[in-house]
Amino acid sequence: MPTHQDIMQRLARVCETSDSKVIHKVYEQLKQQHYRGILPAKFIQQCEAETGLSKVQISLEILPLAACYSLAPVSNFYVGAVAIGKSGNFYLGANQEFAHEAMAQTVHAEQSAIAHALMAGETAINDMVVNYTPCGHCRQFMNELNSAKELKIHLPHSQNNPLHSYLPDAFGPKDLNIEKVLFDPQQHNCSGQGDDVIQAAIKTANKAYAPYSQAISGVALLLENGEIVCGQYVENAAFNPSMQPLQIALNNRCLSGLSNIAISRVVLAEKQAILSHRKITEALAEQHLGLTVEYIAL
Repeated sequence: MPTHQDIMQRLARVCETSDSKVIHKVYEQLKQQHYRGILPAKFIQQCEAETGLSKVQISLEILPLAACYSLAPVSNFYVGAVAIGKSGNFYLGANQEFAHEAMAQTVHAEQSAIAHALMAGETAINDMVVNYTPCGHCRQFMNELNSAKELKIHLPHSQNNPLHSYLPDAFGPKDLNIEKVLFDPQQHNCSGQGDDVIQAAIKTANKAYAPYSQAISGVALLLENGEIVCGQYVENAAFNPSMQPLQIALNNRCLSGLSNIAISRVVLAEKQAILSHRKITEALAEQHLGLTVEYIAL
């Protein structure tokens, strides 16, 4: 992932070269919260009152800040996104690419912001704001949301577009008779023995969204400061836009302002099913982190 120093330098550079009051205000807020990429609803309300701008206008202005969290060694193309939650919170996201790994491991910016919101406990996404038109992969991924019918897409050149205007005649979870979709509560009642890190992985697996394969899984990362960062598996009706739990955990670490804290353990908890995330998780952990995955069969 981008290093903490990379993120700080990029954010400072955007602030230094911008005359936007919103960018300066949000930059100071990010600094105060140690670069955690969530902007609380109360702070956004203050921005609205001080600037006279709407939530969407504010989110469009701060897209260059969101893009600072990008890791793009393959494309050198930096995409920033802001997911506006039902709570009013803003969740930043950015594309994450992994050198020397398969392109399928890539996290798109919209996925990044959505996964960030999901791991933070948000219940729905009302708006997706992004600096480039969503690709087909992301359109399909967003169609899995419990708010897909109402979701609005906002771009610098075009706002207030329904998701389905980008994805006509869409295929999604309802076509496969899935009623509890992404961001609806999930509970799988898996349990197991182990320390706090293992229990965190199991707890996260219990929240996984895997209606098509039932390949329930979750990852817990132990950081050297003792914090635990998690990621759950998220599936998609079109299969390929699904997100692996380690991708989500690494994305969560980056957007939590913890990229400067090394990872000492990776634990994958997984229910046996027709699919397995073990090998792809081990490949990314070994190549990107130099760590061996501790595997817990549920």
